[in-house]
Amino acid sequence: MIEALLVLNTGSSSLKFQVFEGHDLSVLMSGKITGIGDTPEMRTNLPGGEEVARTLPADTDHDSALRSVIDLIDGHDHDWHTIAVVHRVVHGGQDFKAPVIVTADVLRRLESLIPLAPLHQPHNLAGIAASARLASGATDIACFDTAFHAGHDELTSSFALPQDLRDKGMRRYGFHGLSYEWISEVLSRDHPEIHAGRVVVGHLGNGASLCALRNGVSIDTTMSMTALDGITMGTRSGAIDPGAVLYMLQELGLSVEAVQDTLYERSGLKGLSGISNDVATLLRSDDPRAAFALDYFALKAAQHAAMMAVSMGGIDAFVFTGGIGEHAAPIRDAILQRLRFLGDFKTLVIPTNEERVMAVHARALLQGVG
Repeated sequence: MIEALLVLNTGSSSLKFQVFEGHDLSVLMSGKITGIGDTPEMRTNLPGGEEVARTLPADTDHDSALRSVIDLIDGHDHDWHTIAVVHRVVHGGQDFKAPVIVTADVLRRLESLIPLAPLHQPHNLAGIAASARLASGATDIACFDTAFHAGHDELTSSFALPQDLRDKGMRRYGFHGLSYEWISEVLSRDHPEIHAGRVVVGHLGNGASLCALRNGVSIDTTMSMTALDGITMGTRSGAIDPGAVLYMLQELGLSVEAVQDTLYERSGLKGLSGISNDVATLLRSDDPRAAFALDYFALKAAQHAAMMAVSMGGIDAFVFTGGIGEHAAPIRDAILQRLRFLGDFKTLVIPTNEERVMAVHARALLQGVG
């Protein structure tokens, strides 16, 4: 019997999964369900390399999406026994700086962090709740996007707020840590001379951030207390004057819920262009608003990259990852063009693999427990 790890990466409208052999971490099966809440579709790489795509029922939610994944695994069972379900959890707060086995107490503490990651945390936790019902014999393990940045010093992690508010957990946490950890590992293995230097990594996708890596360790990052800060994103504003938020509340009479919806769902590339948050769509468009949105995105990414260089005292390399970073060459070029004043530095494109990082952590945790 093969002991297997099921790794889940649950998003607001998607569910990515990989099934790993529990010891050598070879990939047994992988896939992704997209369009949850709209037009759900499952694409899967089955054992033996066959690729299969099928449409799921329109009423598919995260619970039924996971049921579809488990049914798929059961239907192609090659004497696999799922010993753990590993979940990406966006926010670990101040308490969770390493992967943990999920207990009722852990789940309760993670639920308290929902206000800090309203787009992601509920779906992450829904995946845990669903797996507890649908794969009840397996151990649930949580891996955190904030953990890789937990070693930041106070100068980097603090807000300029009164001590009593900082004591309540108001600080800069950072996100996309599982992706940045993967990039650090790849650099260590394949580009040790770059790994030893000062590297700006851009995880550029619908959610986007930058990270300053020095000797493979996170020194600084653009996201902070929530996944709303930093560079412009697909539908999120990125950094914005706090006074503008107060203005929306006090002068424009918007409710807190309306402001949250504006900043998270109706801003960024979508808000700037009035067309779409999809970079491929904007690149194909001849509408001047599309070009403006993309120029704005590149400008903000470059400005924040320079900030990351300041935190490290320079830059030796820039690594692009994420959907935009990996596939949108015109965006990469526009960012790099604006950074030429920093001098010569190497440029790499490295696909991210958050799921494998999670599998490595889960294997180590289970071995430690055993």
